[in-house]
Amino acid sequence: MTGLLRGEWTKFRTVRGWVLGMALAALITVLLGVFTASGSHSSCSGPEGDVCPALPVGPEGLAVNDRFSFAHQPLDGDGSVTARVASLTGIITYPPPDHDKIVPGVVPWAKAGIMIKESVRPGSAYAAMMLTGGHGARMQHNYEHDVAGSREARWLRLTRSGDTITGAESADGTHWTTVSTVRLTGLQKNALVGLFVASPCDLTVTQGDLGGTIGKCRLTQATAVFDHVSLAGNPWTYDDLGGQDGAPALSQGTFRESGGTFTVSGSGDVGPYGIEGAIVERTLSGAYTGLIVVIVVAVMFITAEYRRGLIRTTLLASPRRGRVLVAKSLVIGVVTFVVGLIAAVIAVPLCSGILRANGNQLLPVSTSTELRVVVGTAALLAVAAVLALAIGALIRRSAVAVITAIAVIVVPHVLTTASVLPAELSQWLLRVTPAAAFAIQQSIPEYFQVEGHYVPQMGYYPLAPWAGFAVLCAYALLALGLAVLLLRRRDA
Repeated sequence: MTGLLRGEWTKFRTVRGWVLGMALAALITVLLGVFTASGSHSSCSGPEGDVCPALPVGPEGLAVNDRFSFAHQPLDGDGSVTARVASLTGIITYPPPDHDKIVPGVVPWAKAGIMIKESVRPGSAYAAMMLTGGHGARMQHNYEHDVAGSREARWLRLTRSGDTITGAESADGTHWTTVSTVRLTGLQKNALVGLFVASPCDLTVTQGDLGGTIGKCRLTQATAVFDHVSLAGNPWTYDDLGGQDGAPALSQGTFRESGGTFTVSGSGDVGPYGIEGAIVERTLSGAYTGLIVVIVVAVMFITAEYRRGLIRTTLLASPRRGRVLVAKSLVIGVVTFVVGLIAAVIAVPLCSGILRANGNQLLPVSTSTELRVVVGTAALLAVAAVLALAIGALIRRSAVAVITAIAVIVVPHVLTTASVLPAELSQWLLRVTPAAAFAIQQSIPEYFQVEGHYVPQMGYYPLAPWAGFAVLCAYALLALGLAVLLLRRRDA
């Protein structure tokens, strides 16, 4: 096998066109990424076009939404807070030209409840027990974590013991059920505790005229009435966290106390930030075009031997013919992986710097996620090259094999991310075709507790990153197995 690998590697590196083709794939990946990043500019409205303020970053290093109404008191050390949500109502406004139209309504993820928060600094650690507009009682903490409670509860309780916060619920204020216990590592002794309300936008999704879907968000506000608050009698401080000067009146929160009853109104959300900003995988937008070049080289690596009649010489040198295709697959796979990795390692930091220089807010991700995007992109190119080589071995005609490989790997991704197809069909294609592997590049996950437009054209894939990559691997193995079987039969 070592001799076969050495021989196939010698064939590859001695054909100048194949080597230049791989170099071109890497160059395209980097240059198209630079071109896309250079054309992306962002700034906040204002007389001087000020740069937008940085997004808050949560305790786990991801960009978060931290915009809500918060009436609070200091919590010095351990303690507990109990409150009943007597009512939760809301209003929804319409966008232009009906911006003055306001209707009653509570969005499903409107939130009203009690919270222990490290500070009023955006992105600081917190734990909260809440009632929602359509998902019952929940306990959430540190923006990303959500645990469901019941739909009957109206009473909420949070208890702090050191770094540990326990959330409980009750339907009658007498019989309590623990929803979850979480740990807020490093929670300072002098934290804040109080009542909060948030109401994210009302998301509506319509079918586009040319296919795909269009998502729109309408501004909302929720109002909660609290009573039986265990903190009653102590002085309150009210903050409209994340509020901005000049924002619409409907988005501005209020707090009112009257005879042991507390009314809090607010907009915004407390949770993870979606793919509304620049994301790390967009620095690798050139990889899609680079993949086409890789497919051409991989197909030619096998079909050139049939076109020139060299395949019989190769097979005479190796009686175990299946090993020939395995050796070719290893060579083209390793070469493509190395080339793709070099391109990704250059493109990601280079294009990220350009995006930031142009005022774009690049969403932060963990080191492991960025590593998965970079290495995963190289692996995607490598396995796609193996699949293209196997298709070339099955079809044996260069042009037809290249078209077929592009049709099964690249075209489904283009159709599903360009708003050409209905969302349901796009989701289906990205589950059952080799294009499912592009999920390996998704850096921001889909969150159940955030109402979002989770479709491929927005950067969300129906399969988890490694599950999508496994689909491509399965196609490559199946095609390679069929190619080995036919090679043994047709060239016996």
